[in-house]
Amino acid sequence: MLAGEVYSAVDPVLLSELMETREKIHDYNSLRPSETQKMKELLKELLGHIGDDEVIINQPFRCDYGKQISVGKRFFANFNFTVLDEAYVTIGDDCFIGPNVSIYTACHSTDAVRRNSRQEWAKPVNIGNNVWIGGSVTILPGVSIGDNVSIGAGSVVVNDIPSNTVAVGNPCKVIKRL
Repeated sequence: MLAGEVYSAVDPVLLSELMETREKIHDYNSLRPSETQKMKELLKELLGHIGDDEVIINQPFRCDYGKQISVGKRFFANFNFTVLDEAYVTIGDDCFIGPNVSIYTACHSTDAVRRNSRQEWAKPVNIGNNVWIGGSVTILPGVSIGDNVSIGAGSVVVNDIPSNTVAVGNPCKVIKRL
């Protein structure tokens, strides 16, 4: 799966890992907002890497495995952050994520018979440093976003976005160079 090869989405080992993560996510999302220390401890268990203790992910948060997610220093994600991390998702330092943002790495065939076989593959997502992602943005598998980028609210990011730009739309396109 992490190598980008086709895998079975119903593999018993993967399903077991998904269930284990969902239990931790349930615990995380059930904490009182004032239980910030417990939140930080659970995030350290869930995610593959956390840059520092200034990482904040508002509840509710959803992910598939968690351990394929790496966030840098001073990371902030608002409500309803969803990461389908069948491949690695790497997010740099000083990144801010608006509400209702989704990052997807899982890929499915457009052929119904192949899709129904539950065979899929995944492509990593990379997000640089100093990136702002507006509310309700969707980032698709295999996308890289450079440093110092702002992505406008509601955008669907289907292709790479270069550093030092502002990009918006569906599909998301660069509208300004910084």
